Amino acid sequence: MTPQEILEQFGPREAMEYDVVIVGGGPAGLATAIRLKQLAAEQSKEVSVVVLEKGSEPGAHILSGAVMDPIGLNELLPNWKELGAPLNQPVTGDEVLFMSETGATRTPGWLVPDCFHNEGNYVISLGAVTKWLGEQAEGLGVEIFPGFTAAEVLYNDDGSVKGIATGNQGIGKDGQPTDAFQLGMELHGKYTVFAEGSRGHLGKQLIARFKLDEGKDPQSYALGVKELWEVPADKARPGLVVHTAGWPMEPDTYGGGFLYHLEGNKVTLGFVTGLDYKNPYLSPFEEMQRWKAHPSIRVHIEGGKRIGYGARAITAGGILSLPKTVFPGGALVGCDAGYLNAARIKGSHAAIKTGMLCAEAAFEAVTSGRQQDELSAYPAAFEQSWLKRELDQSRNFKQWFKRGVYVGSLMTGIEQWLLPRLGVKSPPWTIHRKVADHTRLLPAAECQPIVYPKPDGKLTFDRLSSVFISNTNHEENQPAHLTLKDASVPVAINLAKYAGPEGRYCPAGVYEYVKNADNTDRLQINAQNCVHCKTCDIKDPTQNIVWVTPEGGGGPNYAGM
Repeated sequence: MTPQEILEQFGPREAMEYDVVIVGGGPAGLATAIRLKQLAAEQSKEVSVVVLEKGSEPGAHILSGAVMDPIGLNELLPNWKELGAPLNQPVTGDEVLFMSETGATRTPGWLVPDCFHNEGNYVISLGAVTKWLGEQAEGLGVEIFPGFTAAEVLYNDDGSVKGIATGNQGIGKDGQPTDAFQLGMELHGKYTVFAEGSRGHLGKQLIARFKLDEGKDPQSYALGVKELWEVPADKARPGLVVHTAGWPMEPDTYGGGFLYHLEGNKVTLGFVTGLDYKNPYLSPFEEMQRWKAHPSIRVHIEGGKRIGYGARAITAGGILSLPKTVFPGGALVGCDAGYLNAARIKGSHAAIKTGMLCAEAAFEAVTSGRQQDELSAYPAAFEQSWLKRELDQSRNFKQWFKRGVYVGSLMTGIEQWLLPRLGVKSPPWTIHRKVADHTRLLPAAECQPIVYPKPDGKLTFDRLSSVFISNTNHEENQPAHLTLKDASVPVAINLAKYAGPEGRYCPAGVYEYVKNADNTDRLQINAQNCVHCKTCDIKDPTQNIVWVTPEGGGGPNYAGM
């Protein structure tokens, strides 16, 4: 049955009314909710706020490095230390390494660009911080519905956003309702805020519907593959932050590594690969594994135990790719819009700030009797904010690195080290990006295959054992949430022309080409492995793969990540 047929047979859906509906219980969504309730308390007014979170609880699907700049949190909850926020490990030192296959050169501290300095920041688990933010929101009276996916945007007759509908539950693989069927519900809001994170399923639709990216540079993405390790006490260096450039990436491919020492003998490390890479034989997961084997990295974790794994797309286009963030009835905040500062490798502070700015605009609108118009005060406030100035200084970062690691390093040094010391706060030039990431892949015939080392099971691992420790789970008898517009395209185009890149760019073993009984090829989709990174939705060269929401609560269940 189609969703419309299900609605006709089992509907109408129950509807709940709120002043503000927030889609996504990450830092941006929770900051929006907290700020709304703070303003309501300050002015003795009632504002009803609900947050939908597709994970089993706030933080379950959150993945980030992460080094956190507390500037946004300082503004949202100035007494966060007294409230027990899990920012426990201050940064104690920075290292920036340029790596060759066998060695590394450390950049002298005085030459490190300002964007890589982390004094005053904290090495954190963003999942733990997000869970804590959820507790603060609930304490202020915010309703949080974990395990519910926002599957559909609802519109009024005039085209404005009315709210969202949650996904139906208990639909079998055949598309038919099972005995466990539950019809989704509708949440209507005077305003609906979308805070889904990078490549949001509904945010993507809204950007297209309202042409929010018109006149902007195409958005650019990267994939971050991350692991969490427990290391021997003699290897622990709490607060040390290491960033690497160079090997194993080719000079013309954007990418780099990070390694952060947490408290409690924990090390979080990962590798970021720009999804504008050209060689279809490249595997971001395998690049991360061989990067770990480099002497400069393995020295931190050898003898330890890997206890966590995950992967997530990163919206890295910056301010030049930032879409219009408001439309009739709603707004985009955080990484759903693309506020991450790629030069600093930080987005949580931006997510919190944009949530606050949006909340302030929504509160003023709701309490003055408005509804479902454009919250123009939100982008206007962003234009006057410290975040706008920060992102503007870094606007060329990704474009320079697309020209190679040496050009990127030189120009980042000029823009983020030299110019500030000359009193120039923003580069006097702008470099634009013109094409989307998925268009950059070259035919396999034009590229050199990459042979990756086999995993040793101690330092390096395969995909399936990695997915296992991400605690990923989906109800088996549900429709696949990874859909194809045309089932013939993977074999006819992706396999024939690009040597089947799905099996390499996916960090979770979701896609594999297998042989039919007649020796023909077909693409097998192991949707139960999906860690919701969204890479396939971004990198598929034919844009034939569409990620849609699975049943609520499904996906990874990250712990300590």
